Amino acid sequence: MHDFVYAFIGGAFIGLATVGYLYVHGKIAGISGMIAQVLMPQTWVKTPVFWFLLGLLAVPLLYGSMTTPQIDLSANTGFLLIAGVLVGFGTRLGSGCTSGHGICGMSRLSKRSIVATLTFMAAGVLTVYVMRHVLGA
Repeated sequence: MHDFVYAFIGGAFIGLATVGYLYVHGKIAGISGMIAQVLMPQTWVKTPVFWFLLGLLAVPLLYGSMTTPQIDLSANTGFLLIAGVLVGFGTRLGSGCTSGHGICGMSRLSKRSIVATLTFMAAGVLTVYVMRHVLGA
């Protein structure tokens, strides 16, 4: 099966999960907001958010157990941790993450989400350019 078929199927499932979560719970499926809810002790397992996030973790593990993933992580673990903290800070600063703005917000034609998505996409392109062509990483 070609890679674009996997991408199409994955995108369809992301769309179904997003619409389903909005329909059932009346909230958008912004992952950074969900993680913030799960980190609160009083709402940890009681909310559907926990089960949604558990599914996000379980599906790649299930997929990886059925196939041989073609992923090669050669980055330094410390570098990845710093990058994760910066992304977390950015999601708070930008009032949402790629899933909240890029998938849910843009599908609702939210101007704030369109601007946020264009901003983090441009920042991502610039970061890759600097890392590969300026720093030689």
